[in-house]
Parts: sequence; C-alpha cells; structure tokens
Amino acid sequence: MTGPLRDRVVLITGASRGIGRQIALTAASQGASIVVAAKSDTPHARLPGTIHSVAEEIRAIGGTALAVRLDVRDDASIADAIKATEEAFGRLDALVNNAGAIRLEPAAKIEMKRFDLIHQINTRAVLACTKAALPLLEHSDCAHILNLAPPLNLSPDWMGRYAPYTTTKYGMTLLSLGLAEEFRNRAIAVNTLWPRTTIATAAVEFEVGREYLKRSRSPQIMADAACHVLATPPRNLTGQCLIDENFLTGCGITNFDSYRNDPDGGDLALDLYVDK
Repeated sequence: MTGPLRDRVVLITGASRGIGRQIALTAASQGASIVVAAKSDTPHARLPGTIHSVAEEIRAIGGTALAVRLDVRDDASIADAIKATEEAFGRLDALVNNAGAIRLEPAAKIEMKRFDLIHQINTRAVLACTKAALPLLEHSDCAHILNLAPPLNLSPDWMGRYAPYTTTKYGMTLLSLGLAEEFRNRAIAVNTLWPRTTIATAAVEFEVGREYLKRSRSPQIMADAACHVLATPPRNLTGQCLIDENFLTGCGITNFDSYRNDPDGGDLALDLYVDK
C-alpha cells in the first residue's frame, strides 16, 4: 500500500480495540506494516476485539500486520514482542505506547493494588517498552515514540480529583519530555498525544459514564493525529505535548464534524486535564 507511512513498521500497544485499533487501521491504510500488540489474544466477555481480529481487519484492507500478545507489565513479554517484530520485519520505525489503565478514584479510596496496576500499565510501561525498542529505533531514519498522555495541567482542580491516576498519566508525560531530550541527538522523536474531547471507547463508557459517548468524538481523530505525527520528520517534531484538534488544525484540517460519535449528541465533552 502507498501513503505517507509507506515502508514504515509501527508497533502499537493496546491495539486490540479503541484508539489503538484505529491507529493501527489508519497507519496501515497509509502504507505502514503494523505490529498489533496487546494482551487480548482471545475474545473478552464484554469487549469486542483481539490482536488477531485487528490483524485480519488490516489484511482485509490490503495491509500487513503481525499479531503479538503483549503484557506491558512483563519485561519478558516486551522483549518477546520486540524480537518478534525484528524477526518479521527486520526493523522498527515507530512505537506507539497506547496501552493504558484508568481508575478515577481519590487517594483516600483507591486500593494500593489498583494503583500499582495503573502505574505499571501507564508510567512504567512507557519506559520499559521504550528501552526494549531503542536498539531497533536507533537504526531508523524516521524514528518516533508516541505516548498517549496528557499535557501537564497543574490546576488544583485536576490535581485534587484523581491524584493516583493523574500521577501515572503525568508520569508518562514527564518521561516523554525527558526522553525527547535524551534522544534528541539520536534523531528519535518523542511526543505525547491527548484528545481535546472524550473519545468513544470502552474506557469512557465504563469508567467515565455511558452518557458521555453521545458527546464524544470517534477514535478516528486520534488516529489521524497520530499518523500525522508519525509522518513528520523526527527532527521537526519532538518534545511536544500535542492535543489532537490543535495539532490537526496546524496540519490544515479545519472541519471536525465528521469525528463526532453522534452528530446529534450536543456539546462535546472536554477530556480530562483539558480546560475550556
């Protein structure tokens, strides 16, 4: 397939559903070979999609995909995913750290085992996956690491609501900013991407509230923004905390109506950490 990501190899964590799945499909439609990496290798009781079903969707549109079971909490699993990528494609051009866990509870209520889980899947996984992917990324002339994490908004309103979850997401952002500087001379871009509005995913439905689905955008807006990032020369875009709508506007996209999950859903709901 031809397109701005032709001949690139992109590994996406948490790619079996939601935003990760849509990034995988969109990047594949633009010519990239996709490593569909996620823990979901068998069907879930409530949630549709597995690494195998997404890989089949990619092949159905003429793309190339490798389905790899990946638990981002497990260093051995991460190493196996990188090894499988190298064996299948001989290279890696982009790592999208999309896998995430959410629990919107205050510090006084959250169980420590739950905090440990979201910290492992959010913050720690960014560092672990990056370290494992680095030897391959260093050989790419278009290397990108894209982490789905928010801008650092230190407003007391956000800091006081869900401090445990916020800490894990801001940890991803701080790591991203630091890695961007560490890798700047290696021409490996590191950026974060976050939606301006809530996105119609299972995470929003089950953790934020089903009623928000009507006021959300589809995952396609995040996929389009992610692919624009990955298509940009690394030295031209690194160390940035990007918001999907703002970034796409800068890329010349001005009509966002097609991204609405429900055209009649009323005012869009702003996502966490995004002020009016």
